[in-house]
Amino acid sequence: MKIAITPHSFARYSKASLRMLEEAGLSWVLNETGRRIGEDETIALLEGCVGLIAGSGPITRKVIDACPGLKVISRCGPTADNVDTAYAEQKGIRVAIAPSGHGIAAAELAVGLMLSLLRQVPHMDRNVRCGVWKKRMGVLMQHKKVGIIGFGTTGHTVMRLLAPFDVQVAYTDPFVDDPSATRMKLDELMAWADIVTLHCPRVEGGYLLDAGRLALMRPGGLVLNLAKAGLVDENALNGLLLAGHLAGAALDVFGKEPYDGPLRERENVILTPHIAAHTKESRVIMEIESVRNILEALTE
Repeated sequence: MKIAITPHSFARYSKASLRMLEEAGLSWVLNETGRRIGEDETIALLEGCVGLIAGSGPITRKVIDACPGLKVISRCGPTADNVDTAYAEQKGIRVAIAPSGHGIAAAELAVGLMLSLLRQVPHMDRNVRCGVWKKRMGVLMQHKKVGIIGFGTTGHTVMRLLAPFDVQVAYTDPFVDDPSATRMKLDELMAWADIVTLHCPRVEGGYLLDAGRLALMRPGGLVLNLAKAGLVDENALNGLLLAGHLAGAALDVFGKEPYDGPLRERENVILTPHIAAHTKESRVIMEIESVRNILEALTE
């Protein structure tokens, strides 16, 4: 039996996942293009395969219909947004995800970005590089109110990492009721928090944080989105930053990538190129979990 692997960087940092396939008597075919592949290239790669370890490329009805022997799709990542999961399940194909590696990496980055914004590190770094020796007054993380939108693996890890800073934490999540933290409705959370960080899935029907919800935040608030594009109205965020209502923001995902919008002009914004889970350790964990999902599905 053969497995198709579409993430172009799969097994770059560890061969452990491939050894697992080999020990199970499975062969594999890799995406060797060095980039994300589209539908037709995925179909070609899948010829004769019973399993797919999927990256972020589209796994559509067209792809699924072209591969009648497919039994399992294992997404090498925390969500399967790029997979037509309903159609796959209708065809009797199991769909699995690999969330474990993503959570700690995204949570660490979120906390690091919070600290960088509070202490204005990027601003002063740019000043020193330009020959400007100017001290900017920062503020402490201690005693801040941190609102977490989405309290799954990543959101919960953010709370755990923040514990030594003696902050107050609350969360909003329609699917989670966790007594370890205060649960609030979204609008209540926005008005309460000094810092809002998003770790939730994409929503239907517009922005989760539109102009109205962003304006609910208290003056001097910070907004972070390391979750999904389309959750935050970037133009509204830019307006509130420009007006001085919000003190800063950090975004790792954007409605259009590569991002070329007006937030690039705001010195109190940190922009990163979709790298929340981009660590070697996290990548290896997700790859191993992806293979484990394949093996479980094929041995049942």
